[in-house]
Amino acid sequence: MELVIATTNKGKLREINELLKDLDIKVKGLAEFPGCPDVVEDGTTFRENALKKARALAMFTGTLTLADDSGLEVDALDGEPGIHSARFSGPDADDTKNNKKLLRLLNDTPDEGRGCRFVCVLALVGPEGSGVREKVITGVVRGRVAREPAGPHGFGYDPLFFYTRAGMTFAEMGPDAKNKVSHRGRALMKLREYLKGR
Repeated sequence: MELVIATTNKGKLREINELLKDLDIKVKGLAEFPGCPDVVEDGTTFRENALKKARALAMFTGTLTLADDSGLEVDALDGEPGIHSARFSGPDADDTKNNKKLLRLLNDTPDEGRGCRFVCVLALVGPEGSGVREKVITGVVRGRVAREPAGPHGFGYDPLFFYTRAGMTFAEMGPDAKNKVSHRGRALMKLREYLKGR
């Protein structure tokens, strides 16, 4: 079975590939499909954005497609950055700028007020005749925003996401440990079970 992962984010692609590696699935990234449409993520929820990407790219590639929309929801910021996580610091956003903005906004917030959660919504959409219409899976993990970045691993907000149960940030945990407990890892484990049962 071939599965297109609707992302150009190498970190996401690496994580997904790692979690599905022992299944009989050939994972492909968007780089293998020149001319892919640039899907505008203008939905109001992670679910809407993931489904929009998966539908458009399944139609374009003619292949079973998995799209992911994920982000960090911070309690003290009323759920922000949420669906704007990747673009939190503006049009030229990157991980470093996003993390700096988040720390600045929470500068005066005490530890007990820095609760947050990572959310990952996976949308699996198959082309006509594939046997898969649409399947949406959600993974969530709670933690808190650290006071400064820590750890060499991961990407995005991983250096700031302090996973209380482990006593360290996702970026300090390393890929294998993180994949067992992360929002994406939890969603992908559910996806694995779904794909194994097909």
